[in-house]
Amino acid sequence: MSKEIRQLEPKTVWNKFADLNAVPRPSKKEERVIQFMLDFGTSLKLETFKDAVGNVIIRKPASKGMETRKMITLQSHLDMVHQKNTDTNFDFDAQGIQMYIDGDWVKANGTTLGADNGMGVAAIMALLESTTISHPALEALFTIDEETGMTGAMGLEAGVLKGEILLNLDTEEDDELDIGCAGGVDITATGEYAEELVNKNAIAYQITVKGLNGGHSGIEIHKGLGNANKIMNRLLYNGMEQYAIKINEINGGSLRNAIPRESFSKIVIDTLDINSFENDFKDWGLAINKELTVIEPGLLIELKPIGAPERIMEASAQEKIIKAIYGAYNGVYTMSASIKDLVETSNNVARVVVGNGKIHVGCLTRSSVDSAKWDLANALKATFELAGCVVSFGGNYPGWNPNPDSDILKVLIAQYELLFNEKPKVAACHAGLECGILGQNYPDMDMISFGPTIEGAHSPDERVSIASVQKFWKFLLEILQHTPAS
Repeated sequence: MSKEIRQLEPKTVWNKFADLNAVPRPSKKEERVIQFMLDFGTSLKLETFKDAVGNVIIRKPASKGMETRKMITLQSHLDMVHQKNTDTNFDFDAQGIQMYIDGDWVKANGTTLGADNGMGVAAIMALLESTTISHPALEALFTIDEETGMTGAMGLEAGVLKGEILLNLDTEEDDELDIGCAGGVDITATGEYAEELVNKNAIAYQITVKGLNGGHSGIEIHKGLGNANKIMNRLLYNGMEQYAIKINEINGGSLRNAIPRESFSKIVIDTLDINSFENDFKDWGLAINKELTVIEPGLLIELKPIGAPERIMEASAQEKIIKAIYGAYNGVYTMSASIKDLVETSNNVARVVVGNGKIHVGCLTRSSVDSAKWDLANALKATFELAGCVVSFGGNYPGWNPNPDSDILKVLIAQYELLFNEKPKVAACHAGLECGILGQNYPDMDMISFGPTIEGAHSPDERVSIASVQKFWKFLLEILQHTPAS
């Protein structure tokens, strides 16, 4: 499959992407891809080093005649989100991504593709390797752990970078130039509860919610996609209120920056209520499917009898956590009043794990307004504290304030219009880009973000447009020819 990918144009970019996707690179486990990048830079006899936290920096001198131009820092992150379909047998720690071509799209077999942000990394590698492309002095910054904390960007010290302009290659619509982004904070609620023995006459079931689209919890939060954790909780709430079901365990969602696609739970119910419960459960599922039929046609809600577990949650603890998850806000909270169609503040109820006397709920709150981010975070904190949970904040990162007067923005707008005979969309995005963090230690660096069209990021439906990669590469090369003089 990688042979077909390697024949796509521009070959130099797709070959680097195929090389990169052969290296396992989950967030917080980037040792192999860090060494891969160090070996790559060294093989080109370029200045190559790793900083204190694991970011890789590679520098390439300017082409002849371009020495007086400002040095460009090209930036992308090395890690990728690891998501797979339940029925996909794949080991992210040991296997390379299995890719294939579907029309204009490159996809992966049942897993995330890694185009976020592998296409950006591949484009930078192609520039560093080229002996024919004219360019100003280049500084490649490959950050680590962008997807689960942005610790690479946060750990980059002042004074390491030399570039005056930063081109972040992590935007996912090829007609968009991003000049701002949202900040974020992780909310984690944990608790403990007593367990009870299961009545010997009780009947047990497994509830399954699956088949949802999932996706990026920032870029795609406005689409109204189904959240498996919230759907599961709605079913459990109905069962608790109407049939006094008891919960043995819940396991839903995965990463904080991915909208949950699947959730599983095990429950027990008194044998006297079986027929009525099964009929009502079917009706609840049909109602939810009807609500989401347009955007989530693949949603599957199942109820299957299983062997009875030994223990269940104590009733009062169960009631508190189910009501807390029901009350926890999920989705778009507010839209920006200053930027049209921009989500200002949102939350993703990303992970719910209940079992063996322990509770864990993980959320990611985003906002382009810092005070609004903390307002929603505190509302979630209060909700879970009322249920008796201990709540902590972590992974806080700042937003990136837009600069509509940016000099490099003017260059990109002009070149985009000349190349493609249309105006680009100048926007801020609801995702978390590293520019805001990097700008804290490099406040004078002029920054902008762009990239090829990627859909379904952070889900096994992730795909990148072949034509868009060609457009992106053409645009990037043209930008390098028109960067300003020092």
